[in-house]
Parts: sequence; structure tokens; C-alpha cells
Amino acid sequence: MSSPEKNTAFIKSEAKRLGFLSCGISKAGFLEEEAPRLEAYLNRNFNGQMQYMENHFDKRLDPTLLVDDAKSVISLLLNYYPEEQQSNDTYKISKYAYGQDYHLVIKEKLKELLYSIQTEIGEVSGRAFVDSAPVLDKAWAAKSGLGWMGKSSNLITQKVGSFYFIAELIIDLDLEYDHAVTDHCGSCTACIDACPTEAIVTPYVVDGSKCISYFTIELKDAIPMEMKGKMDDWVFGCDVCQDVCPWNRFSKPHNEPLFNPNPELLSFSQKDWEEITAETFSKVFKNSAVKRTKLQGLQRNISFLK
Repeated sequence: MSSPEKNTAFIKSEAKRLGFLSCGISKAGFLEEEAPRLEAYLNRNFNGQMQYMENHFDKRLDPTLLVDDAKSVISLLLNYYPEEQQSNDTYKISKYAYGQDYHLVIKEKLKELLYSIQTEIGEVSGRAFVDSAPVLDKAWAAKSGLGWMGKSSNLITQKVGSFYFIAELIIDLDLEYDHAVTDHCGSCTACIDACPTEAIVTPYVVDGSKCISYFTIELKDAIPMEMKGKMDDWVFGCDVCQDVCPWNRFSKPHNEPLFNPNPELLSFSQKDWEEITAETFSKVFKNSAVKRTKLQGLQRNISFLK
């Protein structure tokens, strides 16, 4: 029978082979520290129209309610920092949406990781999660030592920054567990000072309903007029708090071909965005996360900036 140490070493080496930036593991259980934070966040309506955040409150805090007999939460980071970026004189989309939808790319990798675990170790049950189920991924990644929760509420890692996706595999196998790392934000307030809509209300607390990402992706109604002039040319998502973070000086380009942008995207002028057709939208954003906002949503966002 394999030992937890041996199994842990195998899982981490497989994660590396599959292209993950890093892998950390925590014991599955109730997230005591997160419970009051999540409650306060929802009570202040910081989730805006994101009603789904109010659902499954208990499951969000306890993975054993999501996976029978869950023992371990394996957290994984996957870099998406692009080698080439859009020019500064056009409408912008978040860097994570340049290539193919990350849900699809990461789900495949997680399936392969689970298959490898079952092949090598034996009967192991589990579920893969990519930002699409009630799992507090940043909290688990922080607990697993993959970084700390920054003042922008992004997970930040020394020598790497924060331009990565977070995913989990929750399994019914005991493993060796990692420990949280210390916070290295220090006295820096770059993200708070730079946020165009002042969504970072206090260090470590973001009002999601004031975030540009919320307005351009989640909000189904018209963008509030008081945001006029504050959207900083973003038409899908926003990277401001990450772009100004000193730790992102260490970001290195990813090596996942599926995250490479359609070349047309990088050459889009403001005029191209303003005149975008259904045909161009389908071609440039085929299998992209931008499809979430649909052409109509994208056009609404562009019109608001004009």
C-alpha cells in the first residue's frame, strides 16, 4: 500500500507534467475563518446581481458536502500571462480571456490528473472544480500555501504574481498537507489607489458590485451612469489591480498554446470593436470566455465607453 508521502509526491509530479504552475494540498474540512467573511460579504450585498453566490452557503465552506468522504483538497494554479498583449489605444479585454475558455482547458487537465491518480494509486473517488461550483478556490489555494490573499482579494505568489487560474480536485484520499504562507503585501496600496471604480473598499475587501469585471460580464441590466468615465476602456473584465501589483513584475508568459489569442484580437482598433459583426465575434472569440457576455453584452459595453 502506498504511503501518503509517496502519493503526494506522485500527484505533485503529475501536476507539473500536465503544465500546472504549482500544486498545494489541504485537509478537507470546514473553512472556519472564511465563514464570517463570506457572511459579511453577502450581508453587504457586495455580490450585486450575482445571486448564485448566496446559494449553497454550507457547501462553499465545507467540501465534504460536495464530495462523499472527502479527505483532501488539491489546489492547482495554471499560468495565463500572455506573451503579447493588446495595444494601449484600443478597447481592452482581460488577459485571461485572450485564448480558449479556461474552463474547458483546465477540466481536461484535471480529468487526466484524476485518471493518473486512479491508475497509479488505485480506487480514488473525487471531483474536479474550475470556478463553476460552490468552492472557495482562493481560500483553499491560500490554505495550501500557493500564495496569500492580497489587498485586491487576488491570490498572489512571490516570484510569480497573480496571473493564473485556480482549480481544485477534491478526493477521498489522505495525503501530506501543506501550510499557508505569510502575507507579503506590506504597506503597498497600489491596487487600492489604481482601481478606477474604487471597488476595493478597504484592504482585502472588494465590493464585487462596483468592479469593472462585474459591470462588463455579470451585470445583465444597463451599466449605471455614475460609472461613465470610470471604465478605463475595459469591455470584458479588468486587470487594473493586477497590472499595478509589484509582484506581477515577475510574471512570465504561459506555455499553453490554447491560451494564445486569435491574432485578429491583438490588431483590433477601436473602430474594429465598434463595428464588430456577429461573424467576426464568432470567429475571433470561438471557444473564448468572452462568449459569456454574448455579442449584445459586448456591444452594450462598447457603447457605454463611447
